[in-house]
Amino acid sequence: MILLSYGTRPEWIKIQPVLEKLTIPHKVVFTGQHEDIAVGKYDERLHFPDCENRLDSAFAAVAASKNIFDGVNYVLVQGDTSSALAMAMGAYHRRIKVIHLEAGLRSYNFEHPYPEEFYRKTITSIAYGHICPTIYNAKNIEKERGHGGDDDLQVFVTGNTVCDNLIDLTPEYGNEVLVTLHRRENHARMEAWFVALDAIAATNPDLTFTLPLHPNPNVQKHKDVLKSVNVVEPMPYEEFIKRLSKCKFAISDSGGIQEESAFLRKKCIVCREHTERTEGLGAFARLCGSPEGLPFAFESVNRDYEVGDLACPYGDGEASGRVAQVLEMLHEDF
Repeated sequence: MILLSYGTRPEWIKIQPVLEKLTIPHKVVFTGQHEDIAVGKYDERLHFPDCENRLDSAFAAVAASKNIFDGVNYVLVQGDTSSALAMAMGAYHRRIKVIHLEAGLRSYNFEHPYPEEFYRKTITSIAYGHICPTIYNAKNIEKERGHGGDDDLQVFVTGNTVCDNLIDLTPEYGNEVLVTLHRRENHARMEAWFVALDAIAATNPDLTFTLPLHPNPNVQKHKDVLKSVNVVEPMPYEEFIKRLSKCKFAISDSGGIQEESAFLRKKCIVCREHTERTEGLGAFARLCGSPEGLPFAFESVNRDYEVGDLACPYGDGEASGRVAQVLEMLHEDF
């Protein structure tokens, strides 16, 4: 039996299409990392203890769990969160093989993003199977693991499953600029990002700037800076992607939105110094490393916001079927 785990809303969004295609015996564990954001279905749930450092909580929750690995032949973890690494380590300690979905993404900078870059590289070091969104990601895995004598290294390229959620949407260009900002490396300068964003919104009244505010206190405490931006509560995923499909372009520090916006033919200003999703840079995404650079990036994208007929580099909307086939093939090995 395969155990599939997730801890956050983005992780659920990316494994849910796979579950719809999966025919082999499986169970789903929710670690509880995003307990304040609605998530999907699960068979078992862990509970995050109130650790002094929140990053410790996933590891403590897995260490305190009982029987979740019973009868499990291998474990699938998605992405690069503390939940993903904690579950991968729990499996590794029990000599259960780990399959990593969305493997091979790299910024090659442990501070950007922190702590995700370390987490995903560590999962790579212990995983048996690596399911990669792109060929570029697969080459990263082969470069890192291929020199270590991994004769049975299993690397697959499937596309990113997040795109499978978007195939029924018809992109249009409206007058809304959709914004999300939440990443840990931006917390220290979140106020500066908000100040820059609000100034742009104030001088562009022909556009509507909408920001679903992340619940993290380090984001919430700066919301009063935003006078000309429409600040709203976090949206259900279905509503958010519909808005994304109809917006003019996006401003975000989210990895998932870089993928989703590209599939929906929208450009994205990426508010980060580095990104692990380099395939879309230039055609679909523009990197903006500081709040001071946001006005220039905005003017550039606002003038030239259409993408044209370029293919999305992250997937074609059929990745989940390929992932299910990989899991079923690996299942036969156990």
